Amino acid sequence: MSALIPLCAGGPQLSQVAAGLWRLQQWDFTDAALAQWLEHALALGISSFDHADLYGDFQCEALFGRWLKANPSRRGELQLISKCGIKPPLAARGWRVKHYDAGAAHITASVEASLKNLGSDYLDLLLLHRPDPLLDPDEVAATFERLRQAGKVRHFGVSNFSASQYAMLASRTPLVTNQIQASLCHLAPLDDGSFDYCLQHGLRPMLWSPLDGGRVLDAAANPRLAATLQQIAAELGCSSASVALAWLLRHPVRPLPVIGSRRLSSLDDAAAACRLTLDRQHWFALLEAARGHEVA
Repeated sequence: MSALIPLCAGGPQLSQVAAGLWRLQQWDFTDAALAQWLEHALALGISSFDHADLYGDFQCEALFGRWLKANPSRRGELQLISKCGIKPPLAARGWRVKHYDAGAAHITASVEASLKNLGSDYLDLLLLHRPDPLLDPDEVAATFERLRQAGKVRHFGVSNFSASQYAMLASRTPLVTNQIQASLCHLAPLDDGSFDYCLQHGLRPMLWSPLDGGRVLDAAANPRLAATLQQIAAELGCSSASVALAWLLRHPVRPLPVIGSRRLSSLDDAAAACRLTLDRQHWFALLEAARGHEVA
């Protein structure tokens, strides 16, 4: 995999794909198994790790942090990304209904908790997890600046924002990315302006669920797509997963997929995808298979 590349001009330098920790709690890793997984990712050049405060009922960051606290000298080898802003119903915290909170107090408290749990003095990147309809852009901008000045967060972005929502907040504070859903089973960013906006403004979007939870590869759910992936994979001598990820990476917006799997082979597939360049006909064959019809 190539060296780190910036998300935008002046933005953080991240690996070409990121490792997602959404399901870390479910993986039932021992400390030794987590260390093996992390070392494997880093050896492949996958050095950016995607977290959120609420992942695993607010436990995943602390699980990951056990490794970093045991290996503090390794902090400079990786980039830590976290997200905040979603409050699920949680009686212990006084949250009666699921809601969003982009207020200063919650953002600040979330960052402090993430740093403590991860065992780090700073986050490389903090994202607002969902667009909060009560978001005050000036309050968010002031909060981001305080965290930046304190050295606790180096860069800021958003997740799941529309192009107009991104533009609104970016008019008040520098943002470096939008983490959105995209895959061969979720093609909306090609048509809803998300990729267009990123291209216009020189931003690399991060992509969550780039294999749509495995559905991209599911022959029962998507027989035509799975068959086309298998055919191209056989031609190129790689896995179907690598081809599906390479399809995303081929887009000129240069997206950064987030891979969330405990399997070391999934990390290998992601690294292999970064070495593939699909030709135009392969790319359109997969688009046709995903949509179920050829382009007009």
